[in-house]
Amino acid sequence: MPSADDPDAAPVTGRRIAGLAVPALGVLAAEPLYLLFDIAIVGRLGAVALAGLAIGGLVLSLLSSQLTFLSYGTTARSARYFGAGDRESAVGEGVQATWLAVGLGVLVVVAVEAAAVPLLAVIADGGEIAEEAEPWLRIAILGAPAILISLAGNGWMRGVQDTARPLRYVVFGFAVSAVLCPLLVYGWLGLPRMELPGSAVANLVGQWLAALRFCRALLAERVPLRIRPDVLRAQVVMGRDLLVRTMAFQACFVSAAAVAARFGAAAVAAHQVVLQLWSFLALVLDSLAIAAQSLVGAALGAGQLANAKSVAWRVTIFSTMAATVLACGFALGASVLPTLFTADRSVLEEIGVPWWFLVAQLPIAGIVFAIDGVLLGAGDARYMRNATLASALVGFLPLIWLSLAYGWGLMGIWAGLTTFMLLRLVFVGWRALSGRWLVGGVS
Repeated sequence: MPSADDPDAAPVTGRRIAGLAVPALGVLAAEPLYLLFDIAIVGRLGAVALAGLAIGGLVLSLLSSQLTFLSYGTTARSARYFGAGDRESAVGEGVQATWLAVGLGVLVVVAVEAAAVPLLAVIADGGEIAEEAEPWLRIAILGAPAILISLAGNGWMRGVQDTARPLRYVVFGFAVSAVLCPLLVYGWLGLPRMELPGSAVANLVGQWLAALRFCRALLAERVPLRIRPDVLRAQVVMGRDLLVRTMAFQACFVSAAAVAARFGAAAVAAHQVVLQLWSFLALVLDSLAIAAQSLVGAALGAGQLANAKSVAWRVTIFSTMAATVLACGFALGASVLPTLFTADRSVLEEIGVPWWFLVAQLPIAGIVFAIDGVLLGAGDARYMRNATLASALVGFLPLIWLSLAYGWGLMGIWAGLTTFMLLRLVFVGWRALSGRWLVGGVS
């Protein structure tokens, strides 16, 4: 096994980082791009329909996001084996993650179908927004197992540094959804006019088509498919820390949506448009973080600590530069871009405040997301859990609920999100500079 000072351990180049990041960007961008397209289609139905999509989509996103350890945790473990030269074990992590995805997906479907009404009543405060969201959610949640299978598939493929095939699978699924969405929402080409539920049906079809392609790729590897409790336990241990971290994120986003909903349909719709843009841009930046995760994990698995540190610095610089460019673009387009997502005047009047918070946050996010990828690749999940919890409890949640108490509206909500990002910058920046994540070998 090469050491950190092995002259044969060539440094990772910018071209290699880009070779992994660009296809990963396509995978990450596909879903939020489709969601933005979905918002644009549904937005023509009016503010209430758009708010219903926002709340229903939030529940689906909440559930799938809670289980992203199937992707990120699998990549970290798979990359270590791949770096150590054991591809079979690297792919085997994907087999176990896929079994876990199927089981969890079925549980999610049963739970949400049983609790849809009270769940929406809590988030949307009842009323017409909750009524609009319910049929969308009941249909869309049937795609939960497919979403989780795709997460697991992305995880092991990133671990073995194959980001090209996941791009093809995901783009195919969402392309089918994009074609079906307007046809089913508006009843074009002789199809029934389903309005908002048509969006959910289109989503469901695309998700299952992508999941089936990931399953086919896993079968083609010809590795053992039996369930291995020891590997599942190890994945669950890492997944536990990543799950708590994700729960901290989602507590913030659910609280924000719940508070925004209490300021009316226009406020929650404006919040959702900008939040979807924020999520999209975060995933754009996360493509570099995924390259870092795969390359750092492989370098540490091979004992190449100097290469791992080099990747960390390069990715952070690239990500910060990209985020700054994006911030400038959204600042210049502030008067035009919001009209692409809704023509509702009340929503457009609310959107200005969160828009400028988004612009200000982007350079901070560029640094934070890059370091996230480095620490995930190093398997430093426990520290990331603690840092995210502290940032949420100290920064985001207090400002969110003060916004409701004092009527600060979207200004208070987005001030909380900005504080959350600043605190995370402090925590992960210190960790990266400390070098405590540089631990080689297969763990």
